[in-house]
Amino acid sequence: MPRASATQKAQRLNQARILLGEQSQRSEAAQQLAKSCSISRRQAYRYLEQARGLKEPVSVSDPKVAFTVKLSPTLVRRLRMYATNAKLTLSESVARALIAMLHRGRRRG
Repeated sequence: MPRASATQKAQRLNQARILLGEQSQRSEAAQQLAKSCSISRRQAYRYLEQARGLKEPVSVSDPKVAFTVKLSPTLVRRLRMYATNAKLTLSESVARALIAMLHRGRRRG
């Protein structure tokens, strides 16, 4: 069985959080979560345990896809340094830069 994606994990944690508030019994919540997500009861209990510590819902992001780009070694070094200093992943750094660039491009006109 494949691992859950980050999006699936976030959705399941949010659902578990809701079920904890609605169900008086953890066993009922686990059974309902297992059935609705097609996961084992053991895994449902894990999601319920994680959701118990949440103060607010987990944000659900768009699924990610990989694509290849060619950049100069200098730019890659600068990008890696920026990501490290900002405590972001390389992907998150690039995504934020592209979103900012695309957002600026919309203002023309």
